[in-house]
Amino acid sequence: MPTYEYECKTCGYTFDVFQNMSDAPLKACPQCGKEVRRLINGGTGVIFKGSGFYVTDKNKSSGKTPPAPPKTDKKPDAGTDAGKPAAADKSVDSTPKPQAETGKV
Repeated sequence: MPTYEYECKTCGYTFDVFQNMSDAPLKACPQCGKEVRRLINGGTGVIFKGSGFYVTDKNKSSGKTPPAPPKTDKKPDAGTDAGKPAAADKSVDSTPKPQAETGKV
């Protein structure tokens, strides 16, 4: 059951009332008997108690370790040379060719 805050429109008296949400709002001030209005307040924040409310709590209760992420067979980008042996260019033959002997002595 929530606590509602009321304020008298005439004398300015403020008071709190503990009532059900289904109850009708109060109409009369307890001091002067004139009309009151229910004030809107921020209330309280939500408090989660117990296990299971956080991502890290999921594995604590079961006692198991989380599953390993799936393996991906990603190949490095073509622009990166890290970890690759130098590829030989097959379109150009870099081996020296023997020159023909000219017969000059």
